[in-house]
Amino acid sequence: MGGETSTSLSAAEGRAGERGSPRSEPLRGLRGAPRPPAVLQVLPSLNAGGVERGTIELARALVAAGWISYVASAGGPLEGDLKRAGAIHLKLPLASKNPLRMGANAHALIALIRRHGIDIVHARSRAPAWSAWWAARATGRRFVTTFHNAYDLSVPLKGHYNAIMARGARVIAISHFLAEHASSTYGVGRERLRTIPRGVDLDQFAPSRVGAERIVALAREWRLPDGALIAMLPGRLSRWKGALDFIAAIAALGRDDVYGLLIGPEQSRGFRAELERAIERHRLGTRFRIVEGCGDMPAAYMLADVVVSASTDPEGFGRVIVEAQAMGRPVVATDHGGARETVLPGVTGWLVPPADPPSLAAAIGRALALRPEERAKFAGAGRSHVAKNFPSEATCTKTIAVYEELLFGEESLEAQAAAS
Repeated sequence: MGGETSTSLSAAEGRAGERGSPRSEPLRGLRGAPRPPAVLQVLPSLNAGGVERGTIELARALVAAGWISYVASAGGPLEGDLKRAGAIHLKLPLASKNPLRMGANAHALIALIRRHGIDIVHARSRAPAWSAWWAARATGRRFVTTFHNAYDLSVPLKGHYNAIMARGARVIAISHFLAEHASSTYGVGRERLRTIPRGVDLDQFAPSRVGAERIVALAREWRLPDGALIAMLPGRLSRWKGALDFIAAIAALGRDDVYGLLIGPEQSRGFRAELERAIERHRLGTRFRIVEGCGDMPAAYMLADVVVSASTDPEGFGRVIVEAQAMGRPVVATDHGGARETVLPGVTGWLVPPADPPSLAAAIGRALALRPEERAKFAGAGRSHVAKNFPSEATCTKTIAVYEELLFGEESLEAQAAAS
C-alpha cells in the first residue's frame, strides 16, 4: 500500500522545503515541527481523460507552491506524468463500486491519511468519494469534492449514491451550469459552493509548438490521405457522447473529401462494434477512422479541420472543445450544459440542438466552408477566448485558495481554537 508510492515522502518534503512554505502559517507535524500542507486527491484511475489531466495539473501546481501532493487511484497510463509533476502516487483499487471493496478502501485511506499527515482529502469521482468521505470523517480531515457532471437523482438508490459529491466542506463545480445543478438538485448552499471552471495548459496546447512532422506522423498512422478534410470527435466511446449522431452527420454531408475521426477508448463493451456497423450502414467504411488512443492530442487537433462535441446529455464542462479552441480549431458542440459557457457562437464555433444529425451536419459544413481569412479569425478568437477565461493556472490557483480557506480561514481558526 504505502510501499507502492511513485516518489518517496522525504524527497517530496525536500522539494516542498526548497520552494518555500505556502503564504499562510505552516502546519505542525506530530513533533511540533513546521511542515507544508498535504493534499490527497482521490479518483478511480489515471487513464487519459479530463478529470485525470486536471488532477495532474493541480498536483504539479501544489508542488510548485510548496505543498505536498498525493494522488490515490488504481493507476494507469498517466502515472508517469504524475511522477514527473513531483506528486506521490498511492495505489488502491479505487475504481471499484463493490461496497465491500469501497469499505476496504476507506480503511486503507484512513491509514494513509494518518501515516502521511494529510490535511485535505479531495474526491473527484463518486465511488472513491464514499471511501474518501468515510476516511476523512474518521480522521477529522477536511473533505472537498468536485462536481464534474450533472449527477442524476431520478433513481432513488442512484440519487443516494450520487449525493456523496454534495457532502464536501467545500464543493467545487467546474461550470456555472454544474453550480446551479449542485445548488438546485442537491441543496449545496452558497457558503460551501465554489465555481472553478476547468483550465487548459496553454503551453502544451499551443499551435506554435506542434511541428509539421507530428501532424504528418498521425496522418500516416491513421491512414488519412493528403487533402482530406477532417472532422474529429474526441471522447470516450459511449452512447451519450453522440458518436452515432456524428456518424449520421458525416453521412448527411454527402462529401467524398470529408473523413470522420473518433478518438477515445471504448467505455461500453460492444459499443465500438455498433459504431462500426453504423459506419458500414452509411457506406463510410473507407472514410471513417476509430482510434482508441492518442498520445499526442495537440497534434491531433492540428490535424482536424473542425472538432465536434455531439453529446446527447449535457457536458459538465467539455474540455476537448476548449482544448480545440486553444489550438485554433473551429468547434461544433451541442447546445446545452457547459458548452454554452465555452463556445462563442459565430465567433469560435457553433452550437446545435442535441440528437439532431441534420443540424450537426449543417454546422460541420459551415466550418469546413470557412475561407482561409475566416479560419484565421476563428483561430485567433478561440485562442484569445481560452487564454482569457480558461487557463489551467487560474484553475489551480483558485483550487489552492479553497484549500487555504479551509486550513487557514476564520472558520478553520475558530475550530482549532475550540479544540485547543
